[in-house]
Amino acid sequence: KAMAGHSGQKVIQDEVHQNQILRELFLKELRAQKLYTQYHVNPLRKAKFLNLIHHAAQGPRKKYAETQTETQEIGWDPNPLVSPERQDNRLNHFRVYNDITLYKAKLWSLGEDDHQK
Repeated sequence: KAMAGHSGQKVIQDEVHQNQILRELFLKELRAQKLYTQYHVNPLRKAKFLNLIHHAAQGPRKKYAETQTETQEIGWDPNPLVSPERQDNRLNHFRVYNDITLYKAKLWSLGEDDHQK
């Protein structure tokens, strides 16, 4: 490398000298860097920040009057579309056990592996 004072001479740097330069550069960068682990809210904007946090913590139904995405449309209205009457057989298909179905269910619960038969 050419030095400013010696325009025609080249200085041969050995590995120790190169390592010393890198070490000085590293220490200089460490002095300039600071790791901040404690944060605080600007007191002049604290109210705006707290309002933003409280708004973000609310559910979508409290934030918006109507859905913002198509995915929110599912389950947006909590009221069921059809009244859940238990006696209406059109919607409720309960499991009914007869003698043979009760026998098979008991056999399968005991571990018999004849599902295919």
